[in-house]
Amino acid sequence: MQKSTVNAQVTDSLTETNTLVVGQAPSVAVSTLYQATAQAMGNAAHNSTVIQQQGSIVAQAVGAQAVNLVYSIKF
Repeated sequence: MQKSTVNAQVTDSLTETNTLVVGQAPSVAVSTLYQATAQAMGNAAHNSTVIQQQGSIVAQAVGAQAVNLVYSIKF
């Protein structure tokens, strides 16, 4: 077997770094899931607000047209 020429401190450092990354993977995955869920919920809230605003605009336009129709009736 060939003798390693790499310093033991270097291999220990790399091993600890790899262990750290592997150990943090589940928490990073869950935090990414939470962030994506929060973004989706924010988008849903924004979309519902925009839909409500558009509905109010349409209702106002319908009301204005109804008033115009009533005023246009000749007696």
